[in-house]
Amino acid sequence: MMRNCRPTRLLWGLSPALAALLSGCQGGILDPKGQIAADEKSLIITATLLMLLVVIPVIVMTFLFAWKYRAGNKDATYTPKWSHSNKIEAVVWIVPIIIVSCLAVVTWETTHKLDPYRPLESDKKPINVQVVALNWKWLFIYPDLNIATVNQLAFPKDVPVNFRITSDAAMNSFFIPQLGGQIYAMAGMETKLHLIANEAGTYKGFSANYSGAGFSGMKFNAIATPTQQEFDAWVARARSAAKPLDAEAYIQLAKPSENNPAAFYSLQEPRLFSAVLHKYMANRQSLAATDEQLKIDALTKRLCETPVIKEQ
Repeated sequence: MMRNCRPTRLLWGLSPALAALLSGCQGGILDPKGQIAADEKSLIITATLLMLLVVIPVIVMTFLFAWKYRAGNKDATYTPKWSHSNKIEAVVWIVPIIIVSCLAVVTWETTHKLDPYRPLESDKKPINVQVVALNWKWLFIYPDLNIATVNQLAFPKDVPVNFRITSDAAMNSFFIPQLGGQIYAMAGMETKLHLIANEAGTYKGFSANYSGAGFSGMKFNAIATPTQQEFDAWVARARSAAKPLDAEAYIQLAKPSENNPAAFYSLQEPRLFSAVLHKYMANRQSLAATDEQLKIDALTKRLCETPVIKEQ
């Protein structure tokens, strides 16, 4: 007696496709390693399930109605003058109202909870990082540690990281999928983002907004160290390999380049981020009121002598 092997063959044929789909979840937003990313994953799943409450019944009823009222079914009731049903009206209106109400509550709560500008609650002191998007690399400035890095970011796990983000190039989008958040980096504007890593590891970061020829290589590693001591060791290694980063060095760094390796700098000018931000503000001359603002304005004017934004 012959056995039908087609179902088994079909399963074997689908296995590579299923494996490929599941492997795509690794390292992305569905594989969170931080609290913000975990909350965002939960929101995506919740919203999807709520919407499936409508989608799945509609798909099932489409096939059921097509089967029941097929031409060959002589037992189906034929009512050509039918025009209204209180039961159908109740289902069509009440079910969507309930689902939309649930989505509204979830959206209201998560919009405030996951606000990228909202600092994270923690008993540990956060790490401050200033981010500048360049053509085509990322500059990370640690103002409290007097170091800066290119295309490499580090912080201890379970410690909040406060990002201040701007651009000295075309608009970009700062994104570390496994830690959550995606926020734009724009010239003349400052955006903020607060993230935390719950697990140690190296996570991929990149620009999620096309910005020109070198966009595909605009990637960086975000390293969450297991302990504060290992982060301190990373800082020490960065300082030992550091090159001075002053106005002149920054002007050279800001020139377009592609596929840049990680690089380390000692921060010689603590006002660098403010000067880059101030560089594209129309009213920058009006800031010269205090000694600090005068110094920022002077640095800004120096940076403005060699603009780096070019039309892509």
